[in-house]
Amino acid sequence: MVTGAALGVAGVLLQSVIRNPLGEPHILGLNAGAALAVVITSALGLSLPFGRPLVAAAGAAALFLLVLMFSSSGRTGLTPMKVTLCGVAMSAFASSITAAVLILDEQTLLAMRTWLAGDLAGINVQTLRSALWAAAAGFVLAIGLSPSLNMLALGDRMAQGLGVSLLKTRLLTLLAIALLCGAAVSIAGPIGFIGLVVPQLIRRLVSVDLRVMVPLSALCGALVLLLADIAARTLFTPWELAAGIMTALVGAPVFIFMASRMFK
Repeated sequence: MVTGAALGVAGVLLQSVIRNPLGEPHILGLNAGAALAVVITSALGLSLPFGRPLVAAAGAAALFLLVLMFSSSGRTGLTPMKVTLCGVAMSAFASSITAAVLILDEQTLLAMRTWLAGDLAGINVQTLRSALWAAAAGFVLAIGLSPSLNMLALGDRMAQGLGVSLLKTRLLTLLAIALLCGAAVSIAGPIGFIGLVVPQLIRRLVSVDLRVMVPLSALCGALVLLLADIAARTLFTPWELAAGIMTALVGAPVFIFMASRMFK
């Protein structure tokens, strides 16, 4: 449930700060960056005092900064289409490096193959405990940033006129997103599309006010992932699938539908 809540809130923040309805940790490469960082440190046998969440958060932030850097180049600057395409490309790039590391290190592959599929079974309690602080910190930041992000939706000039520090708000939002993605990926691997589906449902059915969307996205994200896990365990009895497979089966068609409407 922590994973679903974190991904739901991260999706809301991403869509708000880059003004892109397709903003989602999995699509824009944050999950892939987080997973790559965890796999590399595991393959190298490194361990940090703060554990997986910090490593995953650093990987997510680094890859997202690369996405923003590449997508802001050129005459047109930062556009929703460029951000989405760069995110997909960087996600594929990070995933290919992850696959290469796993092929070269069979021990890491055996330890992480179910984790990389987004499996909630057999979650390490110690990892869960260490991830809670990152998720809590990201959630607190998201709540605190909600009023500023509401004003940012009015445009940069209007937000500045209302006293919002654009650079500070965006940097703190990036930190919150990185912490939330780091917590989610460290617990259950790179689960996708919750951060896309949940914010869109709340925005259409309830409210566009981030002071409402952030807590509701946490609750709905947790519920959606719980339902996905139940479906993955029961629909194909006696076999069990990873929850990440179920979220992808539902989320991918939603992404294709939204992208086709957006880029007409």
